[in-house]
Amino acid sequence: MPGEGGNNAVSYEDDGKVVTLNFPHIGKVSKVHTGLFINNEFVSGEGGKTIEIQNPATGKTICKVAEASSKDVDTAVDAARKAYKTTWGLNVNGFERARLLNKLADIIDKNQQELAAIEALDNGKAYTMALGADLQGVLSCIRYYAGWADKIFGQHIEVDQNTHAYTRHEPVGVCGQIIPWNFPLMMFAWKIAPALATGNVIVLKTAEQTPLSALKVCEYIKEAGFPAGVVNVVVGYGPTTGNAIASHPRIDKVAFTGSTQVGRMVMKAAADSNLKKVTLELGGKSPNIVFEDADIEQAIRWSVFGIFFNHGQCCCAGSRVFVHESIYDKFVEAFQKISAQTKVGDPFDPNTFQGPQISQLQYDRIMNHIESGKKEAKLVYGGNRVGTEGYFIEQTMFTNVPEDAKINQEEIFGPVVIVNTFKTEEEVIEKANNTMYGLASAVFTKDLSRAHRVASKIEAGTVWVNHYNIIKANVPFGGFKQSGLGRELGEYALSNYTNVKAVLVNLGAPAPI
Repeated sequence: MPGEGGNNAVSYEDDGKVVTLNFPHIGKVSKVHTGLFINNEFVSGEGGKTIEIQNPATGKTICKVAEASSKDVDTAVDAARKAYKTTWGLNVNGFERARLLNKLADIIDKNQQELAAIEALDNGKAYTMALGADLQGVLSCIRYYAGWADKIFGQHIEVDQNTHAYTRHEPVGVCGQIIPWNFPLMMFAWKIAPALATGNVIVLKTAEQTPLSALKVCEYIKEAGFPAGVVNVVVGYGPTTGNAIASHPRIDKVAFTGSTQVGRMVMKAAADSNLKKVTLELGGKSPNIVFEDADIEQAIRWSVFGIFFNHGQCCCAGSRVFVHESIYDKFVEAFQKISAQTKVGDPFDPNTFQGPQISQLQYDRIMNHIESGKKEAKLVYGGNRVGTEGYFIEQTMFTNVPEDAKINQEEIFGPVVIVNTFKTEEEVIEKANNTMYGLASAVFTKDLSRAHRVASKIEAGTVWVNHYNIIKANVPFGGFKQSGLGRELGEYALSNYTNVKAVLVNLGAPAPI
């Protein structure tokens, strides 16, 4: 699928410690360390094992990175705990934490093109999207939490004349963080920024498919001046490295973004070890409701963006679209036309909207769901492979999908949309909530009373009205039901990374005995 001047022009050379990536389209050569980042140094894994990193646009190997064992996680935890007790945590005030976070953001800002190119290479997302969406989200997130770093405080509580009572919001300590492959750098920022702003130290595992952008930012973390051991980044598989983090007795909190199935495992491991604090941002099967009075052209364009953005590999993707029966036929026809105008192809082609799926495994999962859909519903368009190499899939639409159909209940995590009809507001609310998930949703209508009424009845952590996939650093994001626990982003995320301590001081009351 890669075209001239695109992925075919990108070259890479791996010497075992550093991979050199040549991006002619932006005139840059990037060098990325491929070791584990522990105590501000890049080191080999204890067992000497490595993981191959593939280019999903070609299926070819880019490089090998060090694989972390449970002993490497122990080493990272030791480094983090030492930093917490000596050079971070309560030893550093909020002004200094803010300064370092802002400096990190400034360094990332200067290297946006390079990071976007790395993201496009090992994730497969369009370079234009990585630069215009992901990197901007990274910068706004880090700068937003830099602003919070010197504003973490408790409150004075009026009790009686003999008692001075107040609360302190203190860092949790060592935070284990496990991020997914669909938004590698953005998820990295969502995790580290609030944790660092509140004074915590970090042991973070990247997805084994997409570690390169995070490893590059580790260089910037050191350059910004963060003390050794404050941020440690390891690469490994979920059952080994991820489990070592979730079950580690000296990690005080774990944050995980990924599937609901794995989220359960993380929660159980956290409970069975030291009952550490847990936040989970999990899967979704998000409803997108289009009423008869909606601006239909805008509703269609936002709906196309809502499902096919990031190749459908988005936990909040609007994968279940409900359209009022009076505009249904017009909607389906126009949706297909707008979808056809978006290009599926080489991530480095400036006209590309949708790149490849992340891996052969994910490609196969999506194609299996499509084959299942062909047996249960009407395939309107798509459903096929694109090209002869890489993991490209056509944008795909199904209609007349039964409520209990596999494709209507399970998260597909690919470019597959379901479009069904409804008659009444009550009917569509019931259908929208007929899922174990509750991450996101959308309502398209010109009637603001209806918009607020429906938004209040949808069981989801986010409701977009007349747009989709708009996420801001100062607005909380997270799920209801089996879509997770806790919130990312906004002021709400700070509570994930602080412990509240109550202090009561006796001002002179005598002992009762």
